[in-house]
Amino acid sequence: MKIVSWNVNSVRARIENILQYIKNSKPDVLFLQEIKTQNENFPSQTFTENGYNSYVFGQKSYNGVAFLSKSKIENIKTDFIKDKLQQSRVITGEILIGKKKTKLINIYVPNGNPVDTEKYEYKKNWLTLFLKRIKKEIKINPNLIISGDFNIIPEEIDVYDYKRYEDDALFRLEIRKKYRELINLGFSDLYRYFNKSKQEYTFWDYFAGSWQKNYGLRIDHFLASHNLLDNIKSININKTPRSKTKPSDHTPIELEIS
Repeated sequence: MKIVSWNVNSVRARIENILQYIKNSKPDVLFLQEIKTQNENFPSQTFTENGYNSYVFGQKSYNGVAFLSKSKIENIKTDFIKDKLQQSRVITGEILIGKKKTKLINIYVPNGNPVDTEKYEYKKNWLTLFLKRIKKEIKINPNLIISGDFNIIPEEIDVYDYKRYEDDALFRLEIRKKYRELINLGFSDLYRYFNKSKQEYTFWDYFAGSWQKNYGLRIDHFLASHNLLDNIKSININKTPRSKTKPSDHTPIELEIS
């Protein structure tokens, strides 16, 4: 089974790239973030014609998360946390991995910049709410996969020049501590689990030739609860979609699970 996560930065603006990607890579489940459209405007029919069911938690112009899946995802929910601003940032569902009922949690964490503003406080509060809910959830179901755009650079190795981000909402120490707190609830950052010292990125800004210079950040992640580690075969950052015409500024992460 191939599970993929990708911040597409507008599903309708990137539809041709997404269709080309699913034709080439054939994911079984695709987590999408920043779809930037309401449910009724999501191109569900187009994906149905290409063999995928759509499960959408949209929002006009901003945010939004969705699953695309070849098979049915059960128990879809959009109320995982009580977001005070009512932004569309989490969608959950359940699938079987082997015989393990596994909860899929697709997230788009607030960016939080500029720091020391309401946006930064919102990010901190959002993460606190999310952590509390995960702490409860993992006691109910030990099989969890959390993926999406975390807007968090976990370590110095995960950014091309960490000193430039020391006071950025993606790399501030208190934000990275929340990521570590999440890991410590019983998860592995799967990219780091398989790649102890490799330096790869999932995001390159549109500005200043960041893609061409490889000025990137690793801010999109797959976390799996320890109970699922035996099922995880590999993880890959597929940079090809970032090089396409009219690309998203993020690129897909691909997880192979037995």
